[in-house]
Amino acid sequence: QVQLVESGGGLVQPGGSLRLSCAVSGIDFANYSLGWYRQAPGKERDMVARALGNGNTIYADFVKGRFTISKDSVKKMGYLQMNNLHPEDTAVYYCKFAGTYWGQGTQVTVSS
Repeated sequence: QVQLVESGGGLVQPGGSLRLSCAVSGIDFANYSLGWYRQAPGKERDMVARALGNGNTIYADFVKGRFTISKDSVKKMGYLQMNNLHPEDTAVYYCKFAGTYWGQGTQVTVSS
């Protein structure tokens, strides 16, 4: 059974940083894509960043230069380092693996 468990969300002030983690189990990790998505209340779920199986990365324009996605194939973990957070980054952040499997989400709130 494939499971994804996100962690690392919380409340942070504008300009602050958070690092989200996604633990993947029940599936081979190598060569699959891992992505981070977010959904704010009343809005659609948007792609934030993706790390492809070939090592390439894709970022949404609204996070370029602020967020960094990474994977650790040994630990079967995905990460999203988020710097210079803005209030509009407030959302539930979800991990998606192999284009199919979703985690339960972790809340990120950026507020003073």
